[in-house]
Amino acid sequence: MEFVLLFISAVLVNNVVLSRFLGICPFLGVSKKIETSIGMGMAVTFVMTLASLISHIVFYAILKPLNIEYLYTIAFILVIASLVQLVEMVIQKTSPSLYQALGVFLPLITTNCAVLGVAVINMQKSIQSNGDFGLIHSVINGLGTAVGFTLAIVLLAGIRERIEFNPVPKHFKGYPIVLITAGLMAIAFLGFSGMIK
Repeated sequence: MEFVLLFISAVLVNNVVLSRFLGICPFLGVSKKIETSIGMGMAVTFVMTLASLISHIVFYAILKPLNIEYLYTIAFILVIASLVQLVEMVIQKTSPSLYQALGVFLPLITTNCAVLGVAVINMQKSIQSNGDFGLIHSVINGLGTAVGFTLAIVLLAGIRERIEFNPVPKHFKGYPIVLITAGLMAIAFLGFSGMIK
């Protein structure tokens, strides 16, 4: 039950985009079409889940025993960059059209603050709980956060596709209406706060 609550909390209550405001760049940049949003969500899910797993292992198996915990940011970025390279090569081979659609945003997963943020949050929770927030917790939190990111970006893409065919005042066309929509989505997700402590 603890893991289910952790997962639901990461997806809805502490949504990385709409509650913590991390990962806004791909959230706004890739959410023009549902297909590209799903592709980006799957890529981020893969990278974020594996980054949560590997970062936890790197922190406790390498950095902590060598007493160089202060290098965690550099180590986590190296882990994330390696995973993104792997994802980029796989997507380029398996789905060239998705690779073209994602464009520059695919390599930008490396610097996506949501991916690094989750690895750092997992590490901080583990340290604060004296090890009670272990490897499985980190992986579930990473997976839940990635699912929350995917949910947010796909919802915004669906709304943007509908807005495109509706009359919008001239001064709100483009990013102003997208930002207003994202703000309204964030307010809607506030309804989940307090659901899980």
